[in-house]
Amino acid sequence: MTKIGVLISGSGSNLQSIIAAVKSGRIDGEIAVVISNDPAAYGLTRAAESGIATRVVKHGDYARRSDFDDELVRVLRESDVELVVLAGFMRVVGQGLLKAFPDRVINIHPAILPAFPGTDGQAQAFNYGVKLAGCTVHFVDEKVDHGPIIIQAAVPVLDSDTQDDLKARILKCEHKILPHAIALYCAGKLRLVGRRVVIAGPDEALWAKSALFSCPGLD
Repeated sequence: MTKIGVLISGSGSNLQSIIAAVKSGRIDGEIAVVISNDPAAYGLTRAAESGIATRVVKHGDYARRSDFDDELVRVLRESDVELVVLAGFMRVVGQGLLKAFPDRVINIHPAILPAFPGTDGQAQAFNYGVKLAGCTVHFVDEKVDHGPIIIQAAVPVLDSDTQDDLKARILKCEHKILPHAIALYCAGKLRLVGRRVVIAGPDEALWAKSALFSCPGLD
């Protein structure tokens, strides 16, 4: 059973989707610790209500980003974490964390990468005028929203949409694909071949179909 550390900064709705997947047995893993850089993050309450250990590591307490990363690594290792999940963690992680957990840090981004990396990917896509938006789960590397892609999902951008409408539609897809990507990792079904992530067995084709057609607005 894989021990998972989840890093958050806000409400923790993606964290809640992971908690539900663990409880249902869809993820063969255990959330060992939830860490937030913001002590007011509601995700910490979600974790505590589920009996999950929580820690606060405030980035403002550290003069250098490397010191902040070192403390994150210390807390993660203290909890024997094997997989690190960035679930709405609004800080760029540095080399210290990536070297401590090589190819074991994954992130959810609310856009179809490589388009619209960085903050507020939904608004970037909306303002650009795309007809399809979506979200991406990827391995994290030294560049922002750049690492090998595990799973993506697409949703339509409707003419009647506001930015909030689009964000809500994308978020529902995030809640689907992030737990599934974690489940694949914990089952040992992900293999990196250069920049490509190969999914062992039939899951790739099955998930490509379900991710596309079960997301809101595509039913």
